[in-house]
Amino acid sequence: MESRHSTEETPLPLVLSRFHVSEEYGFLLPDPLRELPAPYGPWMEIAHRLPQLLASHQLRSRVHQMPQLSTQHLRGLEELHLAHLVLSFITTGYVWQEGEEGSAKVLPQNLAVPFWEVSQALGLPPILSHVDFVLANWRRKNPSGNLDTIISLPGGESLRGFILVTLLVERAAVPGIKAVAQAIHAILQLDEEALHKALQELAGAIGDMSRALKRMHDHVDPAVFYTVIRIFLSGWKDNPAMPDGLIYEGVSQEPMAYSGGSAAQSTILHAFDEFLGIHHSEESTAFLRRMRDYMPKPHRAFVEEICRAPSLKQHVLSSGDARLCKAFNQCISALADFRSYHIAIVTKYITTAAAKARAGPSVAKPPSALEGKGTGGSHIFSFLKSIRDTTREGMISA
Repeated sequence: MESRHSTEETPLPLVLSRFHVSEEYGFLLPDPLRELPAPYGPWMEIAHRLPQLLASHQLRSRVHQMPQLSTQHLRGLEELHLAHLVLSFITTGYVWQEGEEGSAKVLPQNLAVPFWEVSQALGLPPILSHVDFVLANWRRKNPSGNLDTIISLPGGESLRGFILVTLLVERAAVPGIKAVAQAIHAILQLDEEALHKALQELAGAIGDMSRALKRMHDHVDPAVFYTVIRIFLSGWKDNPAMPDGLIYEGVSQEPMAYSGGSAAQSTILHAFDEFLGIHHSEESTAFLRRMRDYMPKPHRAFVEEICRAPSLKQHVLSSGDARLCKAFNQCISALADFRSYHIAIVTKYITTAAAKARAGPSVAKPPSALEGKGTGGSHIFSFLKSIRDTTREGMISA
């Protein structure tokens, strides 16, 4: 007879593959598809020329000439994700081609209908979000592993740097994601040694995420980010430039409102917060919960599964184990430091960049509607400081 501890008898409660989480890439799509089948050539052709079409103000006219394609020839998740990526980039370009004052109020049917259908199939909103901008938007340029984006927007090397540094933060989190699954298993098995090791792994991974984020300074020019790139991450919810939202022609006669791309749509910190038992303010929690609707469904389910797991904090407190307590606090401390560093980055790339743009000639007319707000629509500094402070409050006092 097999022992009770065989893998058949006691499977890991959080088998990553069940939630479309990769052992190697975490929440990133492993080796995303780069081309859609031939019938979708008109989409790919426009998507690959977005920076040029936007620079020459020709994107909208090109979209108007685009045939309305059926989505029924798209097969499997990879093709659906690439279609969502392509249509979301074309959509944000179409809406913001003429800047804030000239934002489009109606998305034409030949773009709106297929984008809606693909979004429904994936359980994602019909707008450019973190999954399109980063998770599904990377490729290897050559066998040695140099990375590049699949689809781009204006912003040149700074845009490329912004996407790829964010991707490196996602990659750095992978050992931490695996550590969460191992720690939950260790709690259920009452294996304090394995739990201690998993908590050390998690703290190390969060530290590596901060180091990856620091590379932003080397690859992204604050002036280009603020005046050129940021508008394309803006949504049509809680945005004074589009107070009524956007009409998706052929889908609904009423305008619909969706938040823009935001780091709050990354599953990583949601998973870590739930695991570490961090409770944010009511307002911050409401915003973060809303951002979960912008994650792929399986990733959302992963966070919900962590919520249902036994409480790590309660386990550590009741164990009375000083080593576990210290390892737990190291995780909290690393996460608070990551959030502090994120505040420093936002200060440089938004507040300071906004002041400089107002003071002198800039690469382009800076957007004003979202000054002081995140692209997801949150009041950015009060939100980031609030979640950093509530993270610190999660510490176990000696």
